[in-house]
Amino acid sequence: MSAITGAILAAFLAYGLGWYTGYVEGNFALLLLLATAVTGAYWVAERLYFLPQRRRAADRLLAEHDQRKAALEKQGFSQIEGDIDNARQKILAQPWWLDWTAGLFPVICAVFLLRSFLFEPFKIPSGSMIPTLRIGDLILVNKFHYGIRLPVVNTKVWDNHALERGDVVVFRYPPQPSLDYIKRVVGLPGDEVAYLNKQLTINGQPVPRAAQPEFFDKDSMRYSQQWQEQLGSKTYHTLTDGDRPAFVPGASQFPFVDNCRYSVEGVVCKVPQGHYFMMGDNRDNSLDSRYWGFVPEANIVGKAFFVWMNFGDLGRIGSFQ
Repeated sequence: MSAITGAILAAFLAYGLGWYTGYVEGNFALLLLLATAVTGAYWVAERLYFLPQRRRAADRLLAEHDQRKAALEKQGFSQIEGDIDNARQKILAQPWWLDWTAGLFPVICAVFLLRSFLFEPFKIPSGSMIPTLRIGDLILVNKFHYGIRLPVVNTKVWDNHALERGDVVVFRYPPQPSLDYIKRVVGLPGDEVAYLNKQLTINGQPVPRAAQPEFFDKDSMRYSQQWQEQLGSKTYHTLTDGDRPAFVPGASQFPFVDNCRYSVEGVVCKVPQGHYFMMGDNRDNSLDSRYWGFVPEANIVGKAFFVWMNFGDLGRIGSFQ
């Protein structure tokens, strides 16, 4: 078993190294599922076979020791050399290949269940959601808010809350589903979303916004126009760049692209059923639904709601809208 286990662990290590070096496209959810299944199989085998086998061997050793002790006592010897307790402990101890499999199962299983069905951590890698989220923010995503989904296949098996306009959502990037993106929901199925001359309009109604003091981004060393915007019950801030034109350059040929009309003023899109229109709060520095299209309901991962750490700015810790 040690050789088989070594080969399994080597395969996991090779996959991880290939992922790290870019030779393979990693899938952490699949990796965690496989790790849970493999270590779980070893854990069951340990409880039902290997541990009872070691206990029987330890009992045989103790029985042999007692027989030898009784025989020697009949011959007048009261002292027996050897530490029987130490020998039994060595027999009962897990070998290395069970330590690295069955021994890790409870931790791996707990992480798998927590990450798959409750909360998943993410790191904000870009500035597309500034000022709501900053580069380096470590956030928590509620995986059950919109319903329970099976890991890896992402199939919903239980409905919960519906997505609402203004929610900050993590989803699988439609052109490359192995990547996770985070944006704000601005359009629900059936909505007509217009972003013309940098003013957001939903179903013909301009989204209320109010000018705020300019925002200074320490990373880019630039000032941006800042607005307070409200979608439904969500109030948040957005940024625009006065030097950027209103038109959307370089939009791709995405599914339902015919639902969108592009002009020098911006874009107007009719959101198809089962899809959502997403935008970043940093409006002129966000590749979002204006460029690559609508997000299918099946791509939704969960609702982002809390910054649990930012090592460069501890004041960032807290909830957000």
